[in-house]
Amino acid sequence: MQQRRYRRGAEQAFGSRHEDVLLKTGATADDNGRIEPQLGKEILQDPAMPDAVPPEPPPLVPPDAVEVSPPDSKASPMPAAAPVAPAATVARAASTARAAPTARAASTARAAPTARVAPTARAAPAAPVAPVAPAPLKFQENKNAEIVDYVVSINGDQPISGHSLAELLQRKMDFGRPLRWLGQREADAGWEEITAESNARESKGYHSLKGRLKLVDRTGPISEVSLSEFRDMAESFAQRINASAACPDIHEAYIQAVSLDEFCTEVDVMIGINIISRDAAVFTGTKIRMLAEAAGLKLGTEGVFDYYDESGLPLFSLGNFESSVFLPASIRTLTTRGVTFLLDVPKVANGEAVFAQMVHLANTFADDLGGVLVDDNGFQLNDSGIAKIRQQLSAIQTMMTARGIPAGSETALRLFA
Repeated sequence: MQQRRYRRGAEQAFGSRHEDVLLKTGATADDNGRIEPQLGKEILQDPAMPDAVPPEPPPLVPPDAVEVSPPDSKASPMPAAAPVAPAATVARAASTARAAPTARAASTARAAPTARVAPTARAAPAAPVAPVAPAPLKFQENKNAEIVDYVVSINGDQPISGHSLAELLQRKMDFGRPLRWLGQREADAGWEEITAESNARESKGYHSLKGRLKLVDRTGPISEVSLSEFRDMAESFAQRINASAACPDIHEAYIQAVSLDEFCTEVDVMIGINIISRDAAVFTGTKIRMLAEAAGLKLGTEGVFDYYDESGLPLFSLGNFESSVFLPASIRTLTTRGVTFLLDVPKVANGEAVFAQMVHLANTFADDLGGVLVDDNGFQLNDSGIAKIRQQLSAIQTMMTARGIPAGSETALRLFA
C-alpha cells in the first residue's frame, strides 16, 4: 500500500513534465520498483504469489453478509493481458492536489401530472411578493477545529459591521491554504459561516469572529510565513475596529502543522480494485452504465459513478480503467478494457463495512462483465489478498480515531478535502 510520503519526491521528479508510463515503450518499472504491465507483454509473476490456482469468484450475497477469510491458496498471475493501472491499493496523486469535488444536486422525482381543472373566473392579480433572502448558513462550531486549523478569535464591544468584514473576506485566498470566517451575533448565539454573499446582505453585524486557517492540505503543511501574515492581518484588523484579537503562538502552530502532515502521510490512502477483461475482450459503456445504475451508483459531472450513503455523502466510486472518463454524451459508444472501484480511506466512516460492500459489487461486476479482479501488478485478487487490504484499512482508521480525527468525520473531511 502506497501513501502520500512520496509526494514531495514526485513533485520534484515530475513537477515540470508528466510522462504517461503506460505510453512509454519499453518501460516496465520506475525508480520505486512499480511494475506497469505493457500491452502484448507477459505480466511478471509476483515472487510472493507463485503457482497457486486462483479461487472461484465468491457467490453474490448482500453487502452486509460479505465476510472475507484468507484461504490456503495464493493468487496466480494473469496471462498476457492489457496494461494494468494502479489497482488493489493506490497512492493519492501527489504531484498535483485533486480539485475539490463539485457539489452534486440530488435528483428529484418527476412530479405526477395533475388533473386538468376546469377554467374559473380570473382572479385579481396578487400583490407582488418581495424576494426572500436566503437564511444565513448556520455552522456547528467544531471542537476539534484547533487540530486542523490555526484559529484566531476577534471580540468587540460593538457589533463588527459587514463593511469592516469586507476587507477580511477579500483576503481569503492570500495565505496559501483554505480560510473560513465565522461570526457570532450574540455571546450565546450559534456560529454562522461568513461569505462575501452573506456579508453583502448582513446589516446587524457580529459580536465575535473566528478565522480558521487550515494548517495542512494534500500539498503539505502551511509555512510559518503564511501563519505570521494571517496573524498580523487579524491583529491589525482588531486594532482598527477597537476589538481584541487572540492568536495562538506561530511557532507552536507550525510544529503542529508539520506533525499533522506526517500523520496525513501515513493515513492518506486510496484503495482500489480493478476489473479487467479476459482474453483481450472489451466492456461496453452501455453495459457498465446499466450495471452501475442498477447497483445504485450515479454518474457525476467528473466522469465517474459515485455510490452515496443515506446522507448523500459519497462512499466509493467507479471509474474507467483507461484514461477516458464516463460522460453521458459518449458512454454509449465507449469501450474499455476495464473499470476501477475506488475508496478514499480517510473520508469514509465504517471503512470495513463499506469496503466489503465495494468488494461485493466488484465481484458482481466481474461476473456480469466477464472480467477478473486484479491487484496493482496484474495478479488476480483472491480472498487472502482482499483480507490483507481490509486489515490495512482497519489499521489506518484506528490510527485516525486515536489521533482524534475519526475517518469520515467533519474534521477528516475538511483535512482531506
